[in-house]
Amino acid sequence: LSFGSDEPICRLMCLGNNEIKSRAVVKYSAAPPPTTYALLQEKTDLKLPPANWLRESPQLGPAGSTVLGSSSKSKPFSSFGMAYDFIDSIGDDVDVVSDSENIKKLLKIPYSKSHVSMAVHRVGRTLLLDELDIQELFMRSSQTGDWTWLKEFYQRLIDQKWQRKKKSKEHWYQKAILSKFLYYSINGDGAAEPVPDSDNTDEGCGAEEFGPSWPAPFTSTASDSEESASLQEGVPMDSKYALGQVASKEQNLTTLFNEGENSQGLRNDFVRNILWTFEDIHMLVGSNMPIFGGGRYPAVSLRLRDNNKPINILTGIDYWLDNLMCNVPELVMCFHVNGIVQKYEMIKTEDIPDLENSTFSTRVVKDIAQNILSFLKSNCTKEGHTYWLFKASGSDIVKLYDLTTLCEEAAEEKCQNPFTLPVAVLLYKVASNMMLKKSQNRKHYGTIRTLLLNCVKLLDQDRHPQIIASAHYMLAELFQLDEPPEEGAGGESLRAGGSEDSYSDEDDEEDPEDLPEDSDENGSFSTTLDSQDDSKAVAIIKSVGELSVPEKYKSTHQIRPIYAFPVSQDKEERCRHVLSYVLKGLKAVDGSIKKESDLPAADPNTPIPLKYEDGSKAVEKGIALLLDRAGPFQEDRKHPTRSGMIPGSWQHRMKLQLFFKASKAYYVLSDAATNLLKYGRALRYIKLALQCHDAYCSVSSTLHSRVLLFHSQCLSLCGDIQLMLAQNASNRAAYLEEYSYQTREDQEVLHSLHRESSCQAFNMASDLATDPEYQLFVSSKCYEAAYELLTSGVVKEHGPEQLAQVLKRLGNIRNEIGVFYMNQAAAMQTEKEVKKSVSIAEQEIWKKSFSCFEKGMKDFEAIEDSTNTSLLLCNTGRLMRICAQAHCATSADLSRGEFSPEESLYYNKAIDYYLRAMRSLATRGNHPAVWDSVNWELSTTYFTLATLLQDYAPLSRKAQEQIEREVTEAMLKSLKYCDLQTESARQPLYQYRAATIHHRLASMYHSCFRNQVGDEHLRKQHRSLAELHYSKAVLLFLSLKDAPCELLRTLLERVAFAEFTMAGQSSSGAKLKTLTGALDVLTDTRHAFLLIHKELLEDYTEVQTQTEIEPTAVAEALPFFNWKCTCGCISRPTFKLSASLLGIMGKSKETSQDLRKEIVDLHKSGSSLGVISKCLKVPRSSVQTIVRKYKHHGTTQPSYHSGRKRVLSPRNECTLV
Repeated sequence: LSFGSDEPICRLMCLGNNEIKSRAVVKYSAAPPPTTYALLQEKTDLKLPPANWLRESPQLGPAGSTVLGSSSKSKPFSSFGMAYDFIDSIGDDVDVVSDSENIKKLLKIPYSKSHVSMAVHRVGRTLLLDELDIQELFMRSSQTGDWTWLKEFYQRLIDQKWQRKKKSKEHWYQKAILSKFLYYSINGDGAAEPVPDSDNTDEGCGAEEFGPSWPAPFTSTASDSEESASLQEGVPMDSKYALGQVASKEQNLTTLFNEGENSQGLRNDFVRNILWTFEDIHMLVGSNMPIFGGGRYPAVSLRLRDNNKPINILTGIDYWLDNLMCNVPELVMCFHVNGIVQKYEMIKTEDIPDLENSTFSTRVVKDIAQNILSFLKSNCTKEGHTYWLFKASGSDIVKLYDLTTLCEEAAEEKCQNPFTLPVAVLLYKVASNMMLKKSQNRKHYGTIRTLLLNCVKLLDQDRHPQIIASAHYMLAELFQLDEPPEEGAGGESLRAGGSEDSYSDEDDEEDPEDLPEDSDENGSFSTTLDSQDDSKAVAIIKSVGELSVPEKYKSTHQIRPIYAFPVSQDKEERCRHVLSYVLKGLKAVDGSIKKESDLPAADPNTPIPLKYEDGSKAVEKGIALLLDRAGPFQEDRKHPTRSGMIPGSWQHRMKLQLFFKASKAYYVLSDAATNLLKYGRALRYIKLALQCHDAYCSVSSTLHSRVLLFHSQCLSLCGDIQLMLAQNASNRAAYLEEYSYQTREDQEVLHSLHRESSCQAFNMASDLATDPEYQLFVSSKCYEAAYELLTSGVVKEHGPEQLAQVLKRLGNIRNEIGVFYMNQAAAMQTEKEVKKSVSIAEQEIWKKSFSCFEKGMKDFEAIEDSTNTSLLLCNTGRLMRICAQAHCATSADLSRGEFSPEESLYYNKAIDYYLRAMRSLATRGNHPAVWDSVNWELSTTYFTLATLLQDYAPLSRKAQEQIEREVTEAMLKSLKYCDLQTESARQPLYQYRAATIHHRLASMYHSCFRNQVGDEHLRKQHRSLAELHYSKAVLLFLSLKDAPCELLRTLLERVAFAEFTMAGQSSSGAKLKTLTGALDVLTDTRHAFLLIHKELLEDYTEVQTQTEIEPTAVAEALPFFNWKCTCGCISRPTFKLSASLLGIMGKSKETSQDLRKEIVDLHKSGSSLGVISKCLKVPRSSVQTIVRKYKHHGTTQPSYHSGRKRVLSPRNECTLV
């Protein structure tokens, strides 16, 4: 048997067919290792005291003195002392915490006629059992006047007047010889050594080791605070929900109960604490039984028995349970007669149940234990309530009363319950311990909430504000703000909690209503009782014999949960829960501060007016205040705060945590509102978050790195909101309404904040402005403050990812501001009626825009964001193009002048920025959308430059040949960046641009070919290039369906080019070839005319539906319009060319005069051209020509010309056969 260790010591007991499982783990032992007991000689007289009698002995512990009654008074808080020491086991792991004597008394109920009086408390799934000495309680009440209601109730209960029973002389005689026997059994002369201090053992039970870092619930000394602070330096902030470590029970709990012997009841005075598992029941037991070594036996227990009195069942169960709890395998029994030692007898523990006159079934004892536990757990459901388990002497009925409820119903003005404060402190400690392990115990959130709410109910806020404030802070911590509830853990496990004042097991699935009302299980718990006093009992065991029935009360152990932990997917609802608890915590702290009279009075329902200054000075002052509050360094605060708090006090530390928690809640609310596009509400919440931080800075002397990191997040979110407000200026009225609304809870939180600070440091950042430019400016300042915060020495190593996000936001806002100024510059050019020289205002705007773009590029380059860098370079190129447009030269008659050098300079700068953007992206695969955008802008810039050079050539400064070279170079570069292969929305635009470039180049080479004189080689080169570009332009225009006019113009220019080419040819074959090619080109115009006809038909159909024009008029107008359009596009030489072609290819059949007359008659009768053509089977074009000739010349006779000279004379013709 190894003591003072946590090594499990297991033992399996087998008694015939009865098998029970027992496992004991010694959690703490103040006794030295067992030593061999002294074997007393026969005839030793135990009535004579030994030399070392009543001396303090580490071997015997308190057993040697308590047996004489020196501490005979009850210790009603013994289980609390153990619970404080082993707080990790309370709430879930352990079923029962109690003195071993109480455990034995409960398990002997069916066998014993003696009375049972115990106080039962529930903490989570753990029951705390303590002896409730009614006689001692009533003797004290006669002196203090308390508990008179319970005294009267007890007298009615046992139907007799209360009187204190005295112990018999025989009782004290047996106690004395047992004490002398134990001292005789110690080796040596009995010189007692001091009991070793429990703090020096490996398994110490001090609260410093097991206690969490919650605020000390009672007044602690300065040294305690310093030690607490030193212990917390390396602890993360989330682990320190409140401030200050719980002081040890010796320092604090004793001062709570200055009530005689009760002050000792909160101490864990047991020699050893054992975690005992009896079957499936886990118990934390305190035992003072002396354990000795026995030579070949590792451990034995010593018992003194009167040889004239046989061992009964009660004694046998006592011996057996003591050995099981302490895991002692042997029992040494010393027999005496009238105090004279007779003999020793050694008995194995597993043989104790079979002793003569003491035979009992271990299975029955196991059933009794399980039934009692089920009975208590099923009925002691309200945490914080004191239950009284009572069985009168000689009675078989066991009753359970709720003393807390009875106390509330009493007629006394204020009934005191001595268990209230210890229970509240224990609930607090268990909850705080579970909170420290919250990441592993999220399924216990319902239990933690129940513990804390009941703790707050039990305490008086005026007397214990620290515990109440800390409890509310922990309640706020239960609601996760930085992560959504996990599926499974958040949806099912978190719902295993109970209501605010009741607890239910997490496996509860059985509906109590499914149990029949008259079932045997419900019969024992019936509350419909005959007597008036029995009706006040929570539950009754009508016969102790029922406890021996296996699984008698097992079905009632499963209770369906009444309420669940409020888990919500709605962030706003969770934050509102958090803020409600934070507000209660702040009120508890504020109520404990004495200097209330020195504070400025403020009504929480009345908004505090804030003073604003107009002009640049107010802006500069606001920026300076913003950056100062955002900084990591604060002055060392040694004087009381504005509300009178002393730095370092628990109020000071608690307020810091509550302010920080409120700030986080408002941040989450603001973020949620931003996601819902409720920017006015989001700005209001982020303002409250920043005001919480302002109050935090006013109270704190130093800022933790995590606080600064979170504050940078708040500033970044504030910048985001201001940016969104600037971009959505059209909804400003709705945003203003959202911003102005404020709940009563927010007003009360703000009132608490104003007790510590004016909360005006972040007004500039969080005010709702009406000017978009100012909102963009404020947004940039928020990002800059967040950046300075993250680059400070305190935070620099903790937030690299957050720094990258802030830099990205900073680059983005600078881009937005640059675009804002760039659009202003473009608008100024549009509003100018006459193109004048560039004004100073325009240049200032350009400088602002360019400066913002450059700063933004540096921000993105710092985080190696090539995509956004290229976008800013692209925007800078656009700015250069706007500058170029502003330098457009205008002549005196307001016509466009030559292409100026300034325009060329800025266009070339734009090209340089676009090329840098392309190099920044490297390949299209890095970001296709941005690559395509930059590619398009670059192609557009080259095309614009070439077009302006071609249309407004600077002939006064450059030669024609140089201009042509520059135009050709720019056009080809623009053509290079026309992406004709990639399918995208811009592909038709690229095709149109490429076709236009080829057309322009072809026209330029066509002009050069016409005007070139002398150099035949150069003329041939120009002719081939013109032909090449015309053919490419035609192919590209043919692929487009929305450019028929451009296609027709290109084709007709190509025909004119063929006509000029033919004029320079000498041979008929070459001319015929050229003219044949020209005819092919003219036939291609049919496609263009069809497209034009289709567009016109659609347009006229739309006009017809609007103006109700007759269809015949539309049909008549279309051929005429086609002919007019054709006549307008084809030049006169082209008609000659067509006549030449007709002369070469032959003349068509001429329309007869009669047919011409008939066409005119039908036209006069109102027939349309199409009807005439269809009726007479004449081409519509012929009908149109005849009708037009009649209208213009009044005749239908064809115009005859001289024609070619006749070869034969009339006379020669007559000689022909």
